[in-house]
Amino acid sequence: MVDPPKNLRTRQAENLLEMLRHSGVLNVERPRQVYCNRDINLGDVGLIGFDMDYTLALYDQDAIERLSIEKTLERLVDERGYPEEILGLEIPTDFAIRGLVIDTRRGNIFKLDSHRHVGKVYHGFKEVTGDDLYEYRVNSMRMTTPRYALVDTLFALPDAVLYAVLVDYFETAQADKEHDWNRLYRDIRYCIDLAHRDDSIKDEIIAHTDRYLERDVDLALTLHKFRSAGKKLFVLTNSYAPFTEHILSFLLDDLLPEYPRWQNYFDIVVTGAQKPDFFTQRNPFVRVDTDGNALGEEFSNFDSSAIYQGGNLVDFERISGFRGNRVLFVGDHIYGDIVRSKKSSAWRTVMIVQEMEQELQQAAALRQENSRLESLELELRRINEEIAFDQGLTYKVDSLLHGNGDAEGELADFDPDQLRSARREIQKNRDRLRRRRRELLDETLTLEKKFEAQFNPYWGLLFKQGNKNSIFGEQVEVYACLYTSRVENFVHYSPLHYFRAPRQPMPHERY
Repeated sequence: MVDPPKNLRTRQAENLLEMLRHSGVLNVERPRQVYCNRDINLGDVGLIGFDMDYTLALYDQDAIERLSIEKTLERLVDERGYPEEILGLEIPTDFAIRGLVIDTRRGNIFKLDSHRHVGKVYHGFKEVTGDDLYEYRVNSMRMTTPRYALVDTLFALPDAVLYAVLVDYFETAQADKEHDWNRLYRDIRYCIDLAHRDDSIKDEIIAHTDRYLERDVDLALTLHKFRSAGKKLFVLTNSYAPFTEHILSFLLDDLLPEYPRWQNYFDIVVTGAQKPDFFTQRNPFVRVDTDGNALGEEFSNFDSSAIYQGGNLVDFERISGFRGNRVLFVGDHIYGDIVRSKKSSAWRTVMIVQEMEQELQQAAALRQENSRLESLELELRRINEEIAFDQGLTYKVDSLLHGNGDAEGELADFDPDQLRSARREIQKNRDRLRRRRRELLDETLTLEKKFEAQFNPYWGLLFKQGNKNSIFGEQVEVYACLYTSRVENFVHYSPLHYFRAPRQPMPHERY
């Protein structure tokens, strides 16, 4: 049994007082707020579900990446015959972010904006520039071919890190050879999957859980708050029963006196769900024990004291009695949890993006730099308008000089010499504006690079690519009704809170 945190009662009292102080839109620091893309009234929601890994359980990303990479490198040596030298390679776990794309043919990794245009590209840890960017820059990338692998989950970040590390290694150690970068990617994927299948990663997490996870009473308080408002709660995870039992026991057992066991928080627990197949296939619900042994199929009623494995959307909605927008599902996997559940079920969705907590904290520290970037953008817009206006004047003067314009009224009083003099002044002013525009563009590009390097040193901000949304940012915006950095952030909101999305004006509506 895990000891409860120190001063638990004090923490509970503080959280209760905080909830009582705020009844509407809360004065919560930005990293702990819940953000809304589409209106959702929690009062209309009767059933709330949670993925487990990277949702209820937020892992220490650096520690879990290093563990996954270590186990994968060992298997690359033992199972695929890679040189033992790779076991000693330096691994920069700050390299990868969600939303990257691996080009398995060329050995490159790149980041896309929401229009599928390529921003930065790396070959190993060397940034690709010049002519090597041609193929990417002239084409809008299609991600539907096996050539490209999308890194869209925290679980997949080690894929990108290892790929970059080993591309870099082989380009240096075997510079005179032709390299099969597609095979390299397949080998990495095989060995990562093997490390999960043989339970070496899970066994390490179970043996040293406190190294990878931190207990937070706010998680228990959040679940309690939902239940107290009459919501039913469920777990829907791809992890199997033994691992689920261990992780949720560590996170929730004995935190609140009303819930001595983690299962007391949930009305339905489904493990080994095989998402996204859960939403598209018809696998049966099998009752299992905590060791994962099958006890029989379930057809009619979910028992809150039982653990189930497998299952499917159709039978889940039939047995639970909840469907469509009466269900809110919280997960971290943009496809398996959010996209698939929304398309197949019309469930409302919450995306957990734990990285945004640190990113928002950093953005707050860089508020002055961001303000300067915004002012540069405004000045650039004004100068572009002035240049366009001067170009229009030049066209008018040229028309008059060549006898093509209407010389009646005030313009008829100017002779050709005066018009030529005016044209020179316009040209002089336009040249000045163009020089200033170049200065502003240079300053903007320099400041943007410095600004983005304060986030991820390779890729910049998670949700942005330049001044556009990244492909990951677009996916969150399109498919997630709400998004936030952790489940516990809901503790600051009423369980009946009405989330209202901000108005999103189109460019022609902005003044």
